[in-house]
Amino acid sequence: MPKGSAGQRPSWDQYFMEIAHLVAKRSTCLRRQVGAVLVQDTHILTTGYNGAPKGIPHCLDVGCRREELGIPSGQNHEICRGIHAEQNAIIQAALHGVSTEGAVIYCTDQPCILCAKMLINAGIMRIVYEGDYPDELAVELLKEAGLPLERWGDVDK
Repeated sequence: MPKGSAGQRPSWDQYFMEIAHLVAKRSTCLRRQVGAVLVQDTHILTTGYNGAPKGIPHCLDVGCRREELGIPSGQNHEICRGIHAEQNAIIQAALHGVSTEGAVIYCTDQPCILCAKMLINAGIMRIVYEGDYPDELAVELLKEAGLPLERWGDVDK
């Protein structure tokens, strides 16, 4: 098949998930690099990765408090200097006056409970994620809200 033919093009889901993985490479978290892409009508609205707030030293520079305290993944989110990728994507939309109502978010990992609540209130209509995250309450809350949570391996690639 000739290069550039329709048979070689990735699906939209694959395209945006690959971009989420690229965005995750900007992460400054020492434990988990996460990327997120907010999309509406096949157009990227914003991206986000996990890391410290603007102007604050990153964990790469000062170490990980959660690691020092032995806090397991998925617990005590407040004991972290970082902002999650999904949160940063929503914040970027707010900063630039971009509505997230009806958007899809592509995440390299399943959203946690904090991000799930923000995604619900941000009007996100679909979540596509790839990696697991130990937060069953997030899954329950998203189901209760009627917000589809689709694992990338289960989505038509």
